[in-house]
Amino acid sequence: MRYVIKVAYDGTHFCGWQVQNNGRTVQAELNAAVKAAFGEDVTVTASGRTDAGVHALSQICHVDLNADIAGEKLADALNQRLPDDVSVIKSAVAPQEFDANRSAKKKTYVYKTYFSPRRNPLYDRYAVWVKGAPDLEKMREAAQKFVGEHDFSAYCASGSQVKTTVRRVYSFKVEEDGAFVSFEVCGNGFLYNMVRTLAGTVLWYSLGKLSDKDIQASLEEGDRNRVGKTMPAKGLTLQSVDYGFDLFGE
Repeated sequence: MRYVIKVAYDGTHFCGWQVQNNGRTVQAELNAAVKAAFGEDVTVTASGRTDAGVHALSQICHVDLNADIAGEKLADALNQRLPDDVSVIKSAVAPQEFDANRSAKKKTYVYKTYFSPRRNPLYDRYAVWVKGAPDLEKMREAAQKFVGEHDFSAYCASGSQVKTTVRRVYSFKVEEDGAFVSFEVCGNGFLYNMVRTLAGTVLWYSLGKLSDKDIQASLEEGDRNRVGKTMPAKGLTLQSVDYGFDLFGE
């Protein structure tokens, strides 16, 4: 039977989502929890990989089990075997044709920064410090330039192997909450390091380090020299994944 699970994790001490030989990963922890609970060797499939240090509020996964367990009970069975920095928030029986990766329609990521004269160690685990005051108007102006379908090759880290670098961004919001400024990006998919580089580009534009022409050239010519820095992983969280229907019967 196929099950769907909603997983949250703190990525600080993980080398990313995908199982690897040398490093702790979220997928390996989930696979091990299933093995401990049901004695089955499985591979838990996620909506997509997250990189080392990236967090998730709602990573959606599927797993096939021979065990006969009620959908809503699977979360508790796994959480008893998971470490403190990973938790299955919800679980349910999924349609057999459901694929957490291939069925995804939209994904939303949030990149979080905080602006202050000095660094605050209580913010540093999930947000990146920027010295000074934010220019929200300039940030929002830059963010809107990425909405729509574009070739984001300039925003993809080297080493990525994808068939196409064209992606559609449905929305790009810049929100302020006290000292925090968050960049919320919703799209049909994202390239390796794309959201972190988009956040860096919006930030650099607001600081006057990039111009309209730079952003235009980055999208039209794929010129990576015209984009901002790739921001640190700790500020990034996978916020949600949309499949076009309710996975958990709510």
